[in-house]
Amino acid sequence: MAGPERSVASKIARAGAAYFAIVFLAGFLLGTLRTLWLTPTIGPLLAVAAELPVMLAIAFMASAPIMRRFGVEVRSDRLAAGLLAFLLLMMAEFLLAATFGVEPATYAASLLTAPGALGLAGQVLFALIPVLRNSRPAQ
Repeated sequence: MAGPERSVASKIARAGAAYFAIVFLAGFLLGTLRTLWLTPTIGPLLAVAAELPVMLAIAFMASAPIMRRFGVEVRSDRLAAGLLAFLLLMMAEFLLAATFGVEPATYAASLLTAPGALGLAGQVLFALIPVLRNSRPAQ
């Protein structure tokens, strides 16, 4: 890759990584609160349902400034940044689960439960927010 292509790829990578980092940090903090206090009180499904709008609002608020900061303006580039952020998120989730002694297969199976599927749907929306928010047509 040379010249402009490299520059665009670099912008996408930096934007995707920054978007992931900000939303992951917020999710880590809110997820800790959800796990320790909310889940025991109202159950796992309602706890995820309560956390999800807050997380999506954080992603929505973070997306546009990050994409603007790194000059990622074209719809397809925003999609690429969102997909990179999603891949980083999935890797971080699996690593975090492993840190707490959860086997990868067990973690993957948890995504098939109602709370896990709701959370995964939110993560897919997280990936799509950069392209859905303030995007220009593909050039």
